[in-house]
Amino acid sequence: MGIPMRLALAAAAVAAGAWGQSSAFAPETPAATAARDVTWQSLASNIASDQKMIWLFPASVIHGRHWKPVLAVTAATAALVALDPVDTPYFKKTSNFHWVDHTMSGAGTQMGLALFPAAFLVGGLAARNPRAAKTALFMGESLLDVEILTSVMKGIDRRLRPEVVPVNGNYSATWFKDNSKSWWRGSGSFPSGHTIAAFAIATVLARRYPEHPWIRYTAYGTAALIGFSRVALLSHFPSDVFMGAVLGYSVSRFAVLR
Repeated sequence: MGIPMRLALAAAAVAAGAWGQSSAFAPETPAATAARDVTWQSLASNIASDQKMIWLFPASVIHGRHWKPVLAVTAATAALVALDPVDTPYFKKTSNFHWVDHTMSGAGTQMGLALFPAAFLVGGLAARNPRAAKTALFMGESLLDVEILTSVMKGIDRRLRPEVVPVNGNYSATWFKDNSKSWWRGSGSFPSGHTIAAFAIATVLARRYPEHPWIRYTAYGTAALIGFSRVALLSHFPSDVFMGAVLGYSVSRFAVLR
């Protein structure tokens, strides 16, 4: 069974409460209802509002807000970028992660992430579970938000992927070098599109079901595994994955579920 089908079945099973934990899918807790509402009718306006918040965020930092976490993330990203020439050649040469090629291919994982909210919605509707159905809409909103952000960022930085850099090549000179004309998700590798989507979905699940830690651990654990697979497959540098994780979490947590 491929990655897309596994993720889709998992989403439908969670939404329908297939493990028999009916309490996990009871009416929403106060923490879950703290987020603004989302409906099919409000989805477009929600995304427009999210995008305004996302792209105006640098202005708030300039005016002295949120500068501490931004400084921490910037420093961590800079450190990882500096280490890319050190850690990436290891993944070029090792054969320890061949299992990733067979279990977490890029196309399969991408399709699974796209199908997850749809399957969650179907499972919620089938179980007559409005909480799950609304969670699926939040996931869909978050996915669209991060896809827009990823496409713009990749189109600007045009960073080469590790797989196209020779084994003994210059891993530091990868920025503004990708001249491929991709209309989907931009042409660069920074940030990781798979990782940003995985953490966006994971954060919605974790925030919508805060009373059940197993959902949070499973969601973030799966997202982290997807991020690692992108490094092992030489599709991304560790710095790409780190930034994807930060942005995926931030967009869901502070924009979609605000």
